[in-house]
Amino acid sequence: MSTIKESVEIDRRPEEVYEYVADPSHLPEWQESAVAAHRVGEAPLGVGSRVSVTRQIGKRVMPMTLEITEYDPPRSWRMHGIEGPVRPELHGTIEPLDDGRRSRLTLDLNIEGHGLGKVLVPMVVRPFARKEMPNNEQTLKKLLEGGSV
Repeated sequence: MSTIKESVEIDRRPEEVYEYVADPSHLPEWQESAVAAHRVGEAPLGVGSRVSVTRQIGKRVMPMTLEITEYDPPRSWRMHGIEGPVRPELHGTIEPLDDGRRSRLTLDLNIEGHGLGKVLVPMVVRPFARKEMPNNEQTLKKLLEGGSV
């Protein structure tokens, strides 16, 4: 399984970046393939929380459920896919820059296929993600630096 790793510097404090990026309801705002995302249940986000995400990759709609396995505001979080044919493992880190006035966001993504996903991941999903991730980070940067968040 190959890791896809992308970083972007954002002119916002780490706390502000974390608050936005770790909230699953914002995924469709900055990730091209995310068409819907929401927390499962009413409990506050934290280790053990689950997130439902629906992605559209080409003509395929792929629902997935992820579980938060690390939650350390404003430094890092980790989510692991637990259901669906495509199961991502995402680790996000936020480093403070310029005495905490700016941030460096790094996303590490591994993708595992189950069932039909064993075929889809290497042929479709991983190449799609490699292309999409830098675009997503630039969209996130524009959103956060534009002050509309």
